[in-house]
Amino acid sequence: MKTKKILFYLLAGLFGGCIPVLSLHPLYTKENVVFEKKLLGTWVQQDSNNIWEFKHPVESEKVYELTLYENEVKKGVFTARLAKLDERLFLDVHPSKFPSEEKDVEEMKLPYNSFFFIPGHSFAVIDSIEPQLKLRWTAEDEVEKLLKEQPNAVKHELVEDRVVLTAETSELQKFVLKYADDKRVFPAEAVLTRKKDK
Repeated sequence: MKTKKILFYLLAGLFGGCIPVLSLHPLYTKENVVFEKKLLGTWVQQDSNNIWEFKHPVESEKVYELTLYENEVKKGVFTARLAKLDERLFLDVHPSKFPSEEKDVEEMKLPYNSFFFIPGHSFAVIDSIEPQLKLRWTAEDEVEKLLKEQPNAVKHELVEDRVVLTAETSELQKFVLKYADDKRVFPAEAVLTRKKDK
């Protein structure tokens, strides 16, 4: 449990001071995924040593590879997509690699363990991309408070004391649109500035 708490604190530093809520289903569909070239590049998070790098690995797809660094050390690699819902932009992020970074099961040290990993999604509202990238993440503790007050706000389960959203994509989209400006769901702001080339 101690290791888990330390990991949560590290994550909180990257995601605006809060632990983001996990969802079993994505926020996007093929119909509402968009691609913004201006998101590409390297961004430095304000008041921290965190760096976010957005790349476009597959030209024919509306998808980003997001690599997160802390003190120039790689801490995570994710697949990210932008969903445009009623003129609002949301970022959907999920892990693209296992912790060992191996994608090929034949190369994994404990391949049978990989069967039990589910790549959960997390979301942020994007308030601006330029001149600064400003996004607000969900915050697990705040969403938990909301769901105690309004249990029917969105389908969810408590898994090992963590809120996990179980709603289908269409219900998730309605939920995030309804609460896009609500501090109980999206309070955790991260502000990033584009890194200038040397």
